[in-house]
Amino acid sequence: MYFIDVILPIPLEKFFTYRVSETEAEFLEPGMRVGVPFGKSKVYTALVFKVHRTPPEIYEAKEIHRILDESPIVNAFQLKHWKWMAQYYMCSLGEVFRSAVPSAFLLESETLILRNTSHEVDELALKDDEFLVFEALQHQSILKVHEVSSIVDKKNVLPVLHRLLQKKVIVLKEEMYEQYKPKLERFVKLSHAYRSEESLETLLESLTRAPQQSQVILSIFQIQGVSKKPIKTKELEKVSGASKAVIKALIEKDILEEYTIKVDRVNYEGEHEEYDVKSLNEYQQIALDDIHRNFNDKRVTLLYGVTSSGKTEVYVQLIENCIQLGKQALYLLPEIALTTQLITRLQAYFGEKVSVYHSKYNVQERIEVWNNVLAQKSKAQIVIGARSALFLPFSNVGLIIVDEEHEGSFKQFDPAPRYHARDAAIVLANLHDCNILLGSATPSIESFYNTRSGKYGLAEIKRRYGNVLMPEMELVDLKEQTRKKRMKGHFSERLLEEIQTALDEGEQVILFQNRRGYAPIVECSVCGHSPQCPNCDVSLTYHQYKKQLRCHYCGYHMALQESCQACGSSALDTKGFGTEQVEKELETLFPEAKTSRMDLDTTRGKHGYEKIITAFEQQEIDILVGTQMLTKGLDFRNVSLVGIMSADSLLNFPDYRAHERCFQLLTQVAGRAGRTKKRGKVIIQSYNPYHQILKQVTTHDYEGMFKEQMYEREQYKYPPKNRIIRITFKHKEYNRLNEAAEWFARGLRKAFGGSVLGPEYPPVARIRNQYLKNVMVKIPMGQSLSKTKSAIKRIEKSFDAVSQYRSVRVIYNVDHV
Repeated sequence: MYFIDVILPIPLEKFFTYRVSETEAEFLEPGMRVGVPFGKSKVYTALVFKVHRTPPEIYEAKEIHRILDESPIVNAFQLKHWKWMAQYYMCSLGEVFRSAVPSAFLLESETLILRNTSHEVDELALKDDEFLVFEALQHQSILKVHEVSSIVDKKNVLPVLHRLLQKKVIVLKEEMYEQYKPKLERFVKLSHAYRSEESLETLLESLTRAPQQSQVILSIFQIQGVSKKPIKTKELEKVSGASKAVIKALIEKDILEEYTIKVDRVNYEGEHEEYDVKSLNEYQQIALDDIHRNFNDKRVTLLYGVTSSGKTEVYVQLIENCIQLGKQALYLLPEIALTTQLITRLQAYFGEKVSVYHSKYNVQERIEVWNNVLAQKSKAQIVIGARSALFLPFSNVGLIIVDEEHEGSFKQFDPAPRYHARDAAIVLANLHDCNILLGSATPSIESFYNTRSGKYGLAEIKRRYGNVLMPEMELVDLKEQTRKKRMKGHFSERLLEEIQTALDEGEQVILFQNRRGYAPIVECSVCGHSPQCPNCDVSLTYHQYKKQLRCHYCGYHMALQESCQACGSSALDTKGFGTEQVEKELETLFPEAKTSRMDLDTTRGKHGYEKIITAFEQQEIDILVGTQMLTKGLDFRNVSLVGIMSADSLLNFPDYRAHERCFQLLTQVAGRAGRTKKRGKVIIQSYNPYHQILKQVTTHDYEGMFKEQMYEREQYKYPPKNRIIRITFKHKEYNRLNEAAEWFARGLRKAFGGSVLGPEYPPVARIRNQYLKNVMVKIPMGQSLSKTKSAIKRIEKSFDAVSQYRSVRVIYNVDHV
């Protein structure tokens, strides 16, 4: 008897075991997919973890449904990495598996509805909706659930199907479908019989009465004269001017042969010129030498280079070295917007060796990148991607670069695994025994602390490329400006002057406001009522371009009301402002300037980022307003002014990282200014211009900020001196959630004493009709992390044993940021 342990893409703690035959056991390897029955009737895609001969003790092993792969799609490195991830981030291997592979690999079975032929049906006993389904099955042998839904015109058709099953009218069957379809392109060639000159002459003579057909034959030679590539059917139609029918007639006469070739959906179209990698200046060269020295000592290295110091050029040199050794390179970025600029740069150097992998690509394209990396094809030697690119099946990595390593977007919040891509990348580098470089102009406190304690190596570039000066920074006191009535909308006099000057000199401007929409609150000036989301504890944000009030948490939206819902007054006023309002004000203040906006609303499509970034690079846009998407590593040559509309929203945030984040964001936004010869200017508007953090930003004093933050965190026991695990409880009943959270917190206090904070409501305590409560566990550096996690898991086991708490969801967030 042979058995396999499999990973199922569901939150199960243990492996599940299935029975296989001897030939199947010989064929199967870890990392291959198999279809397995699980539960009453569902068939899942599972991943083989181990083949063995030990039967399960508790249950009878079922047989597998079918084998889905001929060779493994997941390698041993990945399985090790996933195991570490599940352990470290306190989730199950199944959740990591589900998150790691493109969804098309996870075939789930679809329920098919068939007519029950072994039973006589009494048509009169059927209700109207049941009869509609019965009638449809007379004409069609199989129906799918969504088809039944459109037949009976209901979203939930389970009650109808349930009744039909009871009346024995239908039977159900589970079937699996492959979702990935390779892209096939059609090509034509001249049939073998007409390759000689005589036969060709005879052919052309016979086609004298069909001028269009003979034109097609001549076009084939015309195309082949230019290039020796296979001829696409579409290209032949275009060159010959003939219709599809003419070409089809030639194929039917066996004069032309048609064949298909599998092609990749994502191809590098550009002409690849062998670019010489730019020579580095002395500061970059010193940094590169330091990096190599640290790599030789097998250390994680942090490249701390001020904005616009040319970090990308250093990365390019390192990638070049890595590729010459025939290894793969992974380049991680926090934001998809960044990939668009970087791809163009890297493709200029490395041509088609660059592949891109992120969530804006559709599932088919992601599978192609996955397969190319697995097969170690040259077109996937360099992979650029957001955090999900970590999961690709690398088997020969030589270098991992984590750019903008301080970014919060590297941390995944939902669903599990709630991993931090930077930390997971360091573990991946360890498994592959390869080099890893973290890069940033404003490193995270943790990484910088690690360089100070000797855990990481450090390389620095303290000067901007071409010795351009750091931008000149100016703080504007909004309190003073408002008192003196010098504000126009949300713009101070000073900011308007500078925008005008920049526009007059033909330069571009970036304005930063970290909130999308028009205004976060619409308020009645009579009774003070403001519309709230019915599902979450937040006010609805006003979006003017759609005349809509929207919830940014659950997506609920309603039309803007003409009058107050509470008192009926029509005196509605907006409070606060978002990017949309800044854009509207600019249109009235600078009607001749071309303004545009870059936030989540304007970058929805697959090429949303690309269009805006390209238009701004080509100077079709004068003023670009945006949220934090703008802050990260983008390189615009003609921006001389950056305006920060309100620094206060960043400073006054209920989070121990608020000051660090504020420093990073403002420094990064400021870094977009003056990246060529002329010195840039940054204007920061604030009601509290004397705040310590704003002073440190204006004097570029990272070290000062680091020392201050370290002192505070040591006092209050926050990272990097302590570890944090945040436990969130989620339930739709308010009282049950409170009791459950209190019960769990008591157990934690017994185990860990005073280092447990909470339970406490987060700032937004209800999302999508689920109430939330948090407990924070602080773990000092000397305390074992794995023992702490085991103790928490033991408490969870007892918690699940209490029947009324079983429905409360417990979510772990390790190294909460």
